This record gives sequence, C-alpha cells and structure tokens, in this order.
Amino acid sequence: MAVFTDEEQLRIQKAVADAERNTSGEIRVCVEKICSEETLDRAAKYFTQLGMHKTRLRNGVLIYVATVDRKFAIIGDAGINKVVPPDFWDGTKEDMLSQFKYGNLVEGIVTGIIKAGEQLKKYFPHLLDDKNELPDDIAFMDGN
Repeated sequence: MAVFTDEEQLRIQKAVADAERNTSGEIRVCVEKICSEETLDRAAKYFTQLGMHKTRLRNGVLIYVATVDRKFAIIGDAGINKVVPPDFWDGTKEDMLSQFKYGNLVEGIVTGIIKAGEQLKKYFPHLLDDKNELPDDIAFMDGN
C-alpha cells in the first residue's frame, strides 16, 4: 500500500509550492518507511543526498518522516539556522506532532511546511530573480 494517496501527495506538493511562493527558500519533504539510524543523522544524510545544501542562500529546509518507525526530523541549512530563533525547529516539531499523534500524517507534514514557509518568508523574502532550485515533489526513499 502506498504511503499517500495521489490526492495527499498533491496536497503536500501544493503546500510546498504555496510556501515557496513568498520566499527564496526551498522546502523538501523526504519520506521512507524505516529509519535505520539516528533520526537526525538520517535526515542529514538525505539533506545532502537531495542537494539541499546547494541552494544559493543556503536556505533549504528538509522535513524527514519515517512512517513505519514513526520518527521525523526537520533540518534547516546554515542560512536559515543563523536567523531563526533557537527553539524554532522544536516548536515546529511540536505542532507537527500534535497532528501525528491523532493519525493525521499529511496534516502534520503540511503544518511543518507552513511553519517553515512562514519563517523563510520572514528572513528570505521572494526575490525578483528567484528560481525554484529544488523540486516540490515528495522524495520517497527506499532505506538505503
């Protein structure tokens, strides 16, 4: 069985596109079933593998979710981490968790996207010459 229906995937992609419309920042969602190592280490691996560190302003944000293991992490690149409040990612994770614990996986991911987008908009407003540097689709990983 697929992790998300086509409609759910489109909803997540639309949330990413909507959030990025007002910022030069980039948001990606990365999903796999099993997290075979420490969650933040796994997210950092995919952050690099997906080229999140190659954005012009170093303002990429990755939302990583391991669905079967029920683990998740949010990683921001150096540019965004320099400017957001120290507890920002923890607060975002709590907001996402409040949806996850009721089985609302998609709603939790969308919540994280919206919150990340708000911070990106605040610190990295949309630029006239802005390009969408990373895809908006969900990166489904196979656990390798």
